[in-house]
Amino acid sequence: MRHRRGNKRLNRPTDQRLALLRSMVRSLFIYGKIEVPLVRAKEARRMAEKVISLTKKNDLFSRRKAEKVMCERDIVTNIFKTFPERFEGRPGGFTRIVKTGFRKGDAAPMAMLELV
Repeated sequence: MRHRRGNKRLNRPTDQRLALLRSMVRSLFIYGKIEVPLVRAKEARRMAEKVISLTKKNDLFSRRKAEKVMCERDIVTNIFKTFPERFEGRPGGFTRIVKTGFRKGDAAPMAMLELV
């Protein structure tokens, strides 16, 4: 039984799964929206929401935790400059998932993950 399990495994070992999610969140912060399978979008949303919540605190510890997730100082510096005022009055729900249809090859449900 999967009671109270924290995450989807996405049919990957832990290191590959974390690398996949980090790269999706990185692309989301660079481009503003990405189109990925629905299950991956839901998992990437969890990680992105946590990083955006860290930017609202805007202290050194939060910056270091965000750098641990993102692994790129330039992107972390950019999001810490722009996101606190962008999401100032919003207590949560910084991302949006919009279903876009099915992928042609294997009919996987696709979704657009975007920043609000």
